[in-house]
Amino acid sequence: MVAPPVAPGQPAAGTPPARRRRDVRGTLSRIALAAVGGGLVFLSFPPRTAWWLAPIGFAVLGVLLHGRRMRAGFGLGVAWGLGFMVPLLRWTGEFVGLVAWLPLALFCAVMIGLGTAFMARVSTLPGGPLWMASLWVADELLRGVFPFGGFPWGRIAFGQPEGWYLPLAAVGGAPLIGFAVALTGFGLAHLGRDWRLGLPLVVLPLAGGLAATPLVGTAPDRGTVVVAAIQGNVPRAGLDFNAQRRAVLDNHVKRTLELAEDVARGREEQPDLVIWPENSSDIDPFRNTDAAAEIDRAAAAIKAPIAVGAVVVDKSDNLPRNTVVLWEPGRGATDTYTKRQLQPFGETMPFRSFFRIFSATVDRAGVFQPGTDPKGFAMGPARVAVDTCYEVAFDSVVRDSVTAGADIIAIPTNNATFGFTEMTYQQLAMSRVRAVEHGKAVVVAATSGVSAIVQPDGSVTRRTGLFTPDALVSELPLRGEATLATRLGAWPEWVMTALGLLAVALSLTVKRRGSRPTPGAGIGEEETDGGPAGAA
Repeated sequence: MVAPPVAPGQPAAGTPPARRRRDVRGTLSRIALAAVGGGLVFLSFPPRTAWWLAPIGFAVLGVLLHGRRMRAGFGLGVAWGLGFMVPLLRWTGEFVGLVAWLPLALFCAVMIGLGTAFMARVSTLPGGPLWMASLWVADELLRGVFPFGGFPWGRIAFGQPEGWYLPLAAVGGAPLIGFAVALTGFGLAHLGRDWRLGLPLVVLPLAGGLAATPLVGTAPDRGTVVVAAIQGNVPRAGLDFNAQRRAVLDNHVKRTLELAEDVARGREEQPDLVIWPENSSDIDPFRNTDAAAEIDRAAAAIKAPIAVGAVVVDKSDNLPRNTVVLWEPGRGATDTYTKRQLQPFGETMPFRSFFRIFSATVDRAGVFQPGTDPKGFAMGPARVAVDTCYEVAFDSVVRDSVTAGADIIAIPTNNATFGFTEMTYQQLAMSRVRAVEHGKAVVVAATSGVSAIVQPDGSVTRRTGLFTPDALVSELPLRGEATLATRLGAWPEWVMTALGLLAVALSLTVKRRGSRPTPGAGIGEEETDGGPAGAA
């Protein structure tokens, strides 16, 4: 009797146990290699400057995904995502432990796995690396909006504030950087199969970054402005909640008064405007006259308007807003900006009643209300876009504040809760990418660091240390010219996403056609799934 045919990649009947064990070991090896690839991408992120590790991490992913079935692509993508996200998001568990850190990392990894499942499906199409890179953009787009308004932390562009890819931000924003890095990596993976296609896919994204360099504008077409960023620092443990809040305000007043003394003695240039961090006054200055008097004293001493990060309780509903208040010498509060993109599980608590079933600690999350107006402040000669802390991670939020007429960007932030973790460096990298994306200088003011002065080309000219009071004073260009990325907005991201999804549709169509029996075929001939041999 002739033995029945065996599907490629499947063990034959009677395969000895040792053979099966080797298959298990091969699966475990691929999973481990995937995790290593994700780890390489993590190592490309700040505070390290090894930006070139990111495409290598994608090359590992590309090798593993090629020709695999979708379920295998999902599993390998989750492993790769865990290798990337678990160390990257370590800061989320600094004070609340594993309960926030590991579930969030796992969720992000699963979202990546959804994307890699489709990448595996399109990997054998002609030009596979192009479609895979487009699907990476689609995956980042999904993670940026779902769930709870999205969590875009870990976008590949935010690990590229150094190196050859950064100038691409001025052309197509953060999505184009992510596409270029992924394409380089998937092109590297393709070299061994077809160097004629793989080599251009490696070279073109890198060359594109270099070619985009002249598009990164730095000329002060609206003049210049002298800016001061104040980092007052936070007190140590041992004070009750109200005393902590007052100490933070006092620290920022004190450091501003010290800067005013330095200006009076000629040691620092007179600033045209001053940026204080988010939560520099958690005491509502509209309800607390003592807080208002202290801010008044600082503004009068420095002789410049101050953007004060404050918690303000609105009279309409008695609910708090994360607000930046424009405080002018001799006039007091003259304008406000309310944070629009709130942080879930911090400033807000989605499905609070449901999660309360599992833990009463959910009530520690705030009930902050979002703002709606993207318009920033007129401060001296500058029109300042304000994007508070978490907002800098969202493309549309930053773009809306810039297109409201800004010629400089301020990022007031409070990273004190995350201690000495890498979170503040990751966020600074986002600010550097935004500077190039919109062609504006960026002022980062943090309560405890790292505060920084970022030029329109993404370079950092001044920065503070962690948990130390400081003041950064610098003359910066005011730029009204809009970059191509600012003008195009989300269009590059939508186009790349559409291309990736069209490739998926094509691959699934090919699969369905391949699964239909050939007319007149003999009885007993097997249908295929249209996938490559040994894809399981």
